[in-house]
Amino acid sequence: MRIIISLLVSLVVLTSCGVTKDKNTAESNTNRMVKVKNTAQTQKKYKSNQKVADHLKDLAKSVPNVKNAAAVVIGPYAVVGIDVNAKLERSRVETIKYTVAESLKHDPNGASAIVVADPDLYQRLQDMRTQLRKGNSNGIMEELAAIVGRVMPQIPNDLIENKNVEPTKENDKELQGNEQEELKKKQEEQSNQHMKR
Repeated sequence: MRIIISLLVSLVVLTSCGVTKDKNTAESNTNRMVKVKNTAQTQKKYKSNQKVADHLKDLAKSVPNVKNAAAVVIGPYAVVGIDVNAKLERSRVETIKYTVAESLKHDPNGASAIVVADPDLYQRLQDMRTQLRKGNSNGIMEELAAIVGRVMPQIPNDLIENKNVEPTKENDKELQGNEQEELKKKQEEQSNQHMKR
């Protein structure tokens, strides 16, 4: 009998807790405005290389002390040449070039553009631009690669790591037995371990 009474009491206590309404629950059932972001995908509008080049040229020309600019865009690659006063000091030209690069950096089309301030390269870019407008695209990629190679002779991503663990010991095998021993002895004498403090 005791067990039945204790079960009834616990059942009443448990069910009575479930019946009381929580104020938070009542508030959550009320209607309220919910902001939803528009998730429909918008199609990107791609510009032609010529329009992108014109845009980059205009951006570069908007920088003070830039007399004129020429831009060539081929796919994801862009090179912008600027024409500045020839009487300016080299440090001032570099500052102008940096300012142009900064303005292009904040534009999605010019974020990876290379900026050059060399008069020869500027003229070559103008000639390339004229060729592209005429429809002559023969050799443009090679010339663009030559310009980039002249400005940036070594690109960090293209560096090849030396996988040879001990490159200095490579030629030791070509020495005869006694010459190899002499070389090891001299190397040991000249090493940091044997230097006197």
